[in-house]
Amino acid sequence: MSDFLFVINPATGEFIQEIKIDDSVAVATKASQARKAQPAWAARPLSARIDLLARFKDLLVQQVDRLAATLTTETGKPITQAKNEILAIPQRIDFFTQNAARLIAPDLVYTEPADATSQNAALEEIIAYDPLGVIANISAWNYPYFVGANVFVPALLTGNTVLYKPSEIATMTGLAIAQLMHEAGIPQDVFIPVVGAAQTGSALLAQNIDGVFFTGSYATGKKIAIAAAPKLIKMQLELGGKDPAYVCSDADIATAAAGLADGAFYNNGQSCCAIERIYVHTDVYEPFLDAFLLAVQAFKLGDPTRPDTDLGPLSRKPQMAVLSQQVADAFIKGATIHCGGTPLDQQGFYFAPTVLTQVTHDMAIMREESFGPVIGVQRVSDDESAIALMNDTDYGLTAAVYSQDRDHAVRILEQVNSGSAYWNCCDRVSPRLPWTGRGHSGIGSTLSEIGIRTFLQPRSWHLRK
Repeated sequence: MSDFLFVINPATGEFIQEIKIDDSVAVATKASQARKAQPAWAARPLSARIDLLARFKDLLVQQVDRLAATLTTETGKPITQAKNEILAIPQRIDFFTQNAARLIAPDLVYTEPADATSQNAALEEIIAYDPLGVIANISAWNYPYFVGANVFVPALLTGNTVLYKPSEIATMTGLAIAQLMHEAGIPQDVFIPVVGAAQTGSALLAQNIDGVFFTGSYATGKKIAIAAAPKLIKMQLELGGKDPAYVCSDADIATAAAGLADGAFYNNGQSCCAIERIYVHTDVYEPFLDAFLLAVQAFKLGDPTRPDTDLGPLSRKPQMAVLSQQVADAFIKGATIHCGGTPLDQQGFYFAPTVLTQVTHDMAIMREESFGPVIGVQRVSDDESAIALMNDTDYGLTAAVYSQDRDHAVRILEQVNSGSAYWNCCDRVSPRLPWTGRGHSGIGSTLSEIGIRTFLQPRSWHLRK
């Protein structure tokens, strides 16, 4: 194991810097610090914790240009999308801070008056909510601000300390987040960055922690579940997806084509909730495909530091081979490649935006997570066929239906196994709604009121006067 992470710019392939990895001794020290700091942090008034996170929110906005540049440099995310991600975090912080007091407050659920006959004293039953304690937050690189803030903001608000391990692909961003936390006044032993890759993550899971919150792939999530199981601690896994969309015979073609092109290719397709499979009713297949191809081919691929760039490089070089193999497998089995299909012959980790038709579920591209700018479009004869294909997956994160009839769309979506359902939209996240997966897409929920209470453990009080 190297003592350093080597950060590479995916747009150029050039070395940026090396960052020292936390070995097992360093991880244990940080975990001990977080454990010692937790009671005092939980004892702080909620209003004080809210004030500190409000200061963090303000710093994000004030320093957005610097933070976005760092994110673009190490992940290749187009600069406009990087800024959009950061500037959306204040809304999420506001949701958490505005609802925390109500959700943390004890609930009086039953009262029983004194009984003079039996001489029983009056009784109250109360549910109180205590912090879990020390949280291990193993975060992701594709949306480090979004997926990180979904965990560490409510965790801190509810009185937990956080051991925050950013992805090794977004370590500079993770350290920038930690720097802003500390600049906002959150103590260094309350929010502690842990730097490294898989071995560092394993060392973190070996510590005395009270919850592990992970965002990443199903394969890694399964390993984390196995490692955490003997501890019997809170475990939440936000994993991948193979998210389907269905274009009904009555869909507005222009709306569907534009929405699904964006949903499939935003952030270069590197989103767990990106559209990865499209099913189109045969009655509108040709006009939809024509409009969809026009939308995809209008995307500008290039330098992610330019504000007009839509698609930058892939963040991880090995993913170029994964996408190439999926496309080759589909082509051999009879798929038609309408555009793209290969890496670009240039500096950096660029893959051409790719659209395939004549695809089937015998092909990897319709069954295995792609996590890149590739999409298969399959013709279907009726709603029943579309529903069967949408459910033909181990994943269950999101599903979308485009139709001009809301009731029709809802009836279809109710039959699809997914944590989020979209009518005439896709690839959308709201702080007011739980972000949750089924099957290989994970367990537990972030965001919404559920995403605050998930960092609390109930205590039952039986109180006689």
